[in-house]
Amino acid sequence: MNTGACQGLYTQSWKELYEAAMCELDVNKLPQRISEAESAVMRARELSCTSGEGFDEQESLDDAMCVLNALRGSLKRRPSGIQSTTSLDCLKGA
Repeated sequence: MNTGACQGLYTQSWKELYEAAMCELDVNKLPQRISEAESAVMRARELSCTSGEGFDEQESLDDAMCVLNALRGSLKRRPSGIQSTTSLDCLKGA
C-alpha cells in the first residue's frame, strides 16, 4: 500500500472517531468515544508531522483536539443529578 493510501486511512479514521464522539448521546459512553478520538487525532498529528501535511490539516487536528478537550471538561463539570439520556425522548413532549 502506498503512503498516500495510508495517510488517507488515518485521516478518515480520526474524523470518523471525532464525529462519533461529537454525536454520542449516551454520557456513559462519551468518555470512551472521546478517548478513542483523541488517540486517533494524536496518531494523525504524528503522521502529518512526518509526512509534511499542509497547514490546513494541522489546523483541523488542533481544532479537533481543542473541542474534544472542551467536551471532556464539560463532562467533569456536569452535575451528578442530571440523568443521562440515550434518546431524544425529552423532545417528544415539545
